Amino acid sequence: MARAAWPGAIAAAFLLCAAVGVALAAKRVPIPDDLRDVVDDEEDDEWRNWGASRSRGGDGPPPDLSRMDPDALQAELLRGQTGPSFGFVKLRPGTRRSREDVVGIATRWSNVLRTGSVETKFVAVDFGTLMFTMEKGRDILELKEFILSQTEAYEFKIGDKIFRRPGHPPLDQVLEKLQKEKSHKSKEEL
Repeated sequence: MARAAWPGAIAAAFLLCAAVGVALAAKRVPIPDDLRDVVDDEEDDEWRNWGASRSRGGDGPPPDLSRMDPDALQAELLRGQTGPSFGFVKLRPGTRRSREDVVGIATRWSNVLRTGSVETKFVAVDFGTLMFTMEKGRDILELKEFILSQTEAYEFKIGDKIFRRPGHPPLDQVLEKLQKEKSHKSKEEL
């Protein structure tokens, strides 16, 4: 078995030596010390502006806040948020969850967002509520998109602004409807 491996090893060594010989024999291009006549046009505008501060991400001048409607103003303020922020997520009502279920949702969401470079931590408050904290408020729009894409989430609140999927009624109406159905069901059982 060892004798059969020797010819392969010798052939590999020969090929390696031949490749090194070709590389050493290659003609080198001389580079002069005087480079004043060389034109460097490889840099683009993005490279030239690298590291420069951008007040609004290069979108142009700031908008006139005095002429905005309240919803547009709130969206603009959320977009410009740069410091830490926190809020609450209400989970979809009508689903029974254990403590472990709610903690599992919080952990899963935190881990998924961390893989997307959104530093958000979720903590279970009760069986239907999660609290989140963010180090960088500028990621709030990505967080909003993520939360509203989750099936377990119904709505979330940042400050006095409540976000939910389009067409969904406020949580109070849903809870009231569930309560009526529950009381109607218990009356039928009597």
